[in-house]
Amino acid sequence: MAQPTLDTFQVIADPSRREMLRLLSKDSLTINSLAENFDMSRPAVSKHIKILYTAGFISIEDIGRERYCTLKQDGFNELQEWISYFDKFWASKLKKLETLLNKKLPK
Repeated sequence: MAQPTLDTFQVIADPSRREMLRLLSKDSLTINSLAENFDMSRPAVSKHIKILYTAGFISIEDIGRERYCTLKQDGFNELQEWISYFDKFWASKLKKLETLLNKKLPK
């Protein structure tokens, strides 16, 4: 049975995956090195890595006998687009409030 595709927010909803991303922000790590930071089985770590890989947050490169995980920008782009939309929304609302307050307050 195929694993359902998770949206970006489901991917980062898991604290372990967020911690993996934080660790990978410092340097590329092998899957085994990454697994050493978590109190879970190696297969559980591999499942999280597969989710991050499928969502475009990391790339995996085989170097010799090791598999290295590295951050990728792709997964973060969707997050940034969503956040940017609301940044613009709130900036617009605050500008309107500023304009309204400037009209109401005596100078």
